[in-house]
Amino acid sequence: MYMYHYPDIWYDYATWHAKGGSIDAAIKVFQRALKALPDSEMLRYAYAELEESRGAIQAAKKIYESLLGDGVSATALSHIQFMRFLRRTEGVEAARKYFLDARKSPSCTYHVYVAYAMMAFCLDKDPKMAHNVFEAGLKRFMHESVYILEYADFLTRLNDDQNIRALFERALSSLPPDESVEVWKKFTQFEQTYGDLASMLKVEQRRKEALSGGEDGTAVLESSLQDIVSRYSFMDLWPCSSNDLDHLSRQEWLAKNFNKKVEKAISLNGVTLLDKTSMASISTTTTKIVYPDTSKMVIYDPKHTPGSGTNAFDEILKATPPALVAFLANLPAVEGPMPNVDIVLSICLQSDLPTGQSGKTGIPTQVQSGKAGIPAQLPAGPAPATSELSGSSKSHPVQSGVSMKPTSNRQYGKRRDLDRQEDDDTTTVQSQPLPRDAFRIRQYQKARASSASQTGSVSYGSAFSGDLSGSTGC
Repeated sequence: MYMYHYPDIWYDYATWHAKGGSIDAAIKVFQRALKALPDSEMLRYAYAELEESRGAIQAAKKIYESLLGDGVSATALSHIQFMRFLRRTEGVEAARKYFLDARKSPSCTYHVYVAYAMMAFCLDKDPKMAHNVFEAGLKRFMHESVYILEYADFLTRLNDDQNIRALFERALSSLPPDESVEVWKKFTQFEQTYGDLASMLKVEQRRKEALSGGEDGTAVLESSLQDIVSRYSFMDLWPCSSNDLDHLSRQEWLAKNFNKKVEKAISLNGVTLLDKTSMASISTTTTKIVYPDTSKMVIYDPKHTPGSGTNAFDEILKATPPALVAFLANLPAVEGPMPNVDIVLSICLQSDLPTGQSGKTGIPTQVQSGKAGIPAQLPAGPAPATSELSGSSKSHPVQSGVSMKPTSNRQYGKRRDLDRQEDDDTTTVQSQPLPRDAFRIRQYQKARASSASQTGSVSYGSAFSGDLSGSTGC
């Protein structure tokens, strides 16, 4: 029920009966199978083979005739197989008579001529009959390059080099260039085997001229190493390595497709070819020779002259803010493996900043106001509290449940003296804008938390103005 329309199940079922000695049961299975799958040629051939194997020639013949039908629905393969069946069972004459009838069928192709000619040559040992069949088919199938090649193989077996050359000349004079590629290839191989050097070179030159500009032909007439490889190879023996073969194949492909309009980049054996815009730019600058820059370990690209084109890193620097450019300029040169930037940043964000002494916050000592540009220096000891890094120059007390303590004038004076003492050393840093990235902000927050946990109380000064605001106890 489930495998009713599967021919392999029917075949296995019938074969199981036949191997068990029950031929009649196998025949009944094939009959049921053909009712389930009436269009299956495989089952019909298997059924006819079973009948022929047990000597029922007439029953097998009826099966072949059912494949042929009225002759209109017959295929070239059914003609060939019935012709071979008649040759096995009824003899040469019966096969010849059927061939004469089959060639009048509209479904007769050059395959039928080739099959009967090789049957007469190999089985009946009648090369003259086979030659006549090939000549008769040549009148109908001169435009079929495959038929020409089969006819040439037959003449090669006869060692008839004169008729082979005549066949090639007749065929190449009628075939269009896009359909004569294989014929030219066969003609060239024939001359390489049976001809002398002059005939080889002549045929190769004629082939290039005939196929010049074609889709599958050569685009240039100059000789190349590919001709030498083709001329001096034999079967699977080559006068070069496999890498040389790949290189020559790529060069040949490029030569054929250089002037074609290519809509997008095409990849061939790992090599990316240029699109039509790039090809046009190359073709207009062929007068200037471009040499690779061997002083740098970079991939050679003939599109740009080494050293004259713009560097990709320079293009990135043009769009980079000046502060980041200054930071990059101060970075040391890295030799060896490059660090992973994401890993370094993640470690920095998760690490606590070191503190020199108890009470020190570890915050950078010099920052600048985001709005007013007033320089401020954070003290080493307790400092007034400030608001978050919002750019405000005003001081805001931190609500912690502890009363605010005013700062004495003496401490304020010491702070101003310290600012005045280090003013000359901090001019460069104070002139730079305040970093506002998340990395620096998180550093400030962690430094405050670390200092508060060590001393029990902390007071901050304003990061933007340096004004005193108060202290909080934790």
